[in-house]
Amino acid sequence: MLEFVPICIYLVISLLVSLILLGVPFLFASNSSTYPEKLSAYECGFDPFGDARSRFDIRFYLVSILFIIFDLEVTFFFPWAVSLNKIDLFGFWSMMAFLLILTIGFLYEWKRGALDWE
Repeated sequence: MLEFVPICIYLVISLLVSLILLGVPFLFASNSSTYPEKLSAYECGFDPFGDARSRFDIRFYLVSILFIIFDLEVTFFFPWAVSLNKIDLFGFWSMMAFLLILTIGFLYEWKRGALDWE
């Protein structure tokens, strides 16, 4: 059970930092400049025009999916880096194979033009 103490401390500290970062703006926020026009749905003063449910370009979805895929790889780095001294060369080369597959995937999507906005 003692090996989980650093993880629990990390979780408690991250929870406290998150709560502090969420709470600090409420301490400094001012309600003196609020009036009905400011609190209305369209703060800019223009009447709404067009449909709010317009279609987005498919490239936004594609880039977001690619970002999620390549951002999730970072979540595998932390446990790997922490346990690298216990998993020896097998763990090292397993991560290198994982990174090679990701690099090949990235080069493939780059070559196919998935990252181009033209």
